[in-house]
Amino acid sequence: MYTARSRLVKPLMPFVLATAALASRPAQLPDYLVWIASEATDRIALVRFTPGTNTARVERELTIGVLPTDPDGPHGVTVSPDGRFLYVTTAHGQPFGYLWKLDAETGRTAARVELGNFPATLQLTPDGAFAFVVNFNLHGDMVPSSVSVVATEEMLEIARIETCTMPHGSRINPQGTKQYSACMMDDEVVEIDTRTFAVARRMNVGSDQGHTAHRASRTAHDVSCSPTWVQPSADGTRAYVACNKANEILELDLERWTVARRIPAGDGVYNLAVTHDGRLLIATNKRAQSVSVFDLSTGSELGRIATKRRVVHGVVVSPDDRYAFVSVEGVGSQPGTLEVIDLRRRTSVAAAEVGQMAGGIDFWKTEGGQ
Repeated sequence: MYTARSRLVKPLMPFVLATAALASRPAQLPDYLVWIASEATDRIALVRFTPGTNTARVERELTIGVLPTDPDGPHGVTVSPDGRFLYVTTAHGQPFGYLWKLDAETGRTAARVELGNFPATLQLTPDGAFAFVVNFNLHGDMVPSSVSVVATEEMLEIARIETCTMPHGSRINPQGTKQYSACMMDDEVVEIDTRTFAVARRMNVGSDQGHTAHRASRTAHDVSCSPTWVQPSADGTRAYVACNKANEILELDLERWTVARRIPAGDGVYNLAVTHDGRLLIATNKRAQSVSVFDLSTGSELGRIATKRRVVHGVVVSPDDRYAFVSVEGVGSQPGTLEVIDLRRRTSVAAAEVGQMAGGIDFWKTEGGQ
């Protein structure tokens, strides 16, 4: 029987069927684009990871530096909050290193500024106005070095703050009010106030914690922690310190400025990252050829994932907290690699070869998906 209702339903059927088909189709994840620097080859690679096929490939590469005969050594990599610019430190120069500002879409150099001896890790404030760069001073005397503050619009160094011997791991809290770095040869964590460009507090994280240490008289044999990274928590109330020598991670209560918890870690724990939801901590184990994933609510290690090559370096987490992207230096003439770890399954799902001594790494953007 042909009724008014059937006259209405019949034209709608193709739309209903199409909608049902779309609803039953699994959501397609976007591609993930990550920048990674190779210190030995002066190359910056853009790597594309496609979850649908679990493949990673180099999309394009940039060459950076001013020295025609020696490697300039790109070390730190950071993308501006708006995604327009890529900032890269080159550790070597004549005589000092540089911070470079590149157009992320074209790779063209927008500006550069000379900093101190061996500029290394960097990060921008959440508004993108300032870059904080540690001058690691790898080839200099064992004396206190500094953190450079650069106004990114003008690319001018507006402050150079003396901190400690071999500062490493420049990280800024989510509020943008404090910058943290670790002193590998002083067993200290240094907090800088980003509004005054001055050291606000110091903490001794070595075995003589709580006692005054005379930094000028310390040597590499004195350190018990040798911190290489300080990572603020997702809410900025805590910070996590990688004790590279002691193979443990310290959780700092930033309000009380004390060590709240000690977490056993892998051999040579080096760089750290936290998921944006604050649940997980990811640690690279430089000497153990692995990456650890920790549950921050309990401090337990949920998994330890072996990497394909040795000398594990940096790590960054995708904005959706699905994947961790890890840089691995390699040994000798081996290429470096970017490895992708599925944080839900806690397995390595893809890898791409890049230049030797892959180190600095940062997430750029996603493309596609639904």
